[in-house]
Amino acid sequence: MSTTFQLDTATSRANPTPSPMKRLTVPKIRAHKTGGTTAEPLVMLTAYTARQAQLLDAHCDILLVGDSLGQVIYGLPSTVPVTLEMMANHGAAVVRGSYHAVVVVDMPFGSYEASKEKAFESASWLLKQTGAAAVKLEGGAAMAETVAFLNQRGIPVMGHVGLTPQAVNVLGGYMARGRSDAEADKIVSDAKSLDEAGAFAIVVEGVVEPIAIAATEAVSCPTIGIGASARCDGQVLVTDDMLGMFDRVPRFVKQYEDIAGVIERTVERYASEVRSRAFPGPEQTYQPK
Repeated sequence: MSTTFQLDTATSRANPTPSPMKRLTVPKIRAHKTGGTTAEPLVMLTAYTARQAQLLDAHCDILLVGDSLGQVIYGLPSTVPVTLEMMANHGAAVVRGSYHAVVVVDMPFGSYEASKEKAFESASWLLKQTGAAAVKLEGGAAMAETVAFLNQRGIPVMGHVGLTPQAVNVLGGYMARGRSDAEADKIVSDAKSLDEAGAFAIVVEGVVEPIAIAATEAVSCPTIGIGASARCDGQVLVTDDMLGMFDRVPRFVKQYEDIAGVIERTVERYASEVRSRAFPGPEQTYQPK
């Protein structure tokens, strides 16, 4: 049964929903880069819930239902344990909470690497369950044939090169990539392979800046930087990192607010009022008529 339905504003705690806007499309995202340049960078953030999607939607071109939810939502040590079912549930929620942005869902580790046929099975199931517009997968030249296979069968694909978190066990950690000549050449070559295979955009993560710029200049589709360069065709961050929900974040994250501090101070006030019996007060209780 499909979960692609909109929020019932009569009963949802997320009421009121924003006025519907015409949703952006994958071709419009792809066409954002013309003649090798992007006039205005694309804005992308992660989203995992319907309410979060509502708050981000009007300001973003792309909402990424990232497998980073494994760490952000579930407290897992990496993205490796994330399942298709997790991605489907959160992807459907984000689609329900958004009207404007293109929603892209990460394909989790193990759901696409074995074969292009396996990748189609997983990706088509994800799109049916969520109503999302596209999927994202990690890997460069090794995934080019899969990207082309999916694209030719109606599934738009966003690529991901450089630091690929699903390969953390092979990489040995989350260090910046592209410091050696061989690795730098591979990153640029990987981006070109994905572009030629039909990827509509490519995330460039954790790459030393000159290589991120070289990859951006080497491809016709937009690049989305994260720990890369302002000269990429767009930027993405994990929303919870950007909002200051965690104490420890990668060095490339700019924390725009201290939401964790706001929550802690608010809960402290609540706890104090409960313990002093100041809450609930007359305004929060029902009295006999």
